[in-house]
Amino acid sequence: MTEVTRTISAAFTSEYRLRVADLHKWVDPLSEEQFWRNPYSYGNSIGHLVLHLTGNLNYYIGARIAGTGFVRNRDLEFTETGRPRKAEVLRSLDNTVAMVMATIELQSESDWTLPYSAEREPDATDRFSAVLRCTTHFYHHIGQINYLSRELAKT
Repeated sequence: MTEVTRTISAAFTSEYRLRVADLHKWVDPLSEEQFWRNPYSYGNSIGHLVLHLTGNLNYYIGARIAGTGFVRNRDLEFTETGRPRKAEVLRSLDNTVAMVMATIELQSESDWTLPYSAEREPDATDRFSAVLRCTTHFYHHIGQINYLSRELAKT
């Protein structure tokens, strides 16, 4: 493994470790009801955002890079009415992030430049770009979860 590959891998995996820790900081104290409640008339609940993050990573990195065979139902990530237990949803996200980090760590220098394609992602044409976009997407939603968690704590 080259120094550049080690640097890329370490940076991405560190970012996922930090952001999933942030997510747990904001989500773990919430009740089941708070996890699924949306304090606004628009947007999504934290539970739905976590389902979305899990589906996003499982598809874009799991299915498209790691070859997991995951089949995504993106719409259900935002409309799930069954409200699975918070612990189950968080465990699924944690397992998905572990898979993402393991996949990142397996990439060689030449793997990062391999062609990439996926539904709803025309701008990521190589693996590096795809992982970068997934990482920034994850960070974006952690910010939303932070905000929602603070709002829910007021009630």
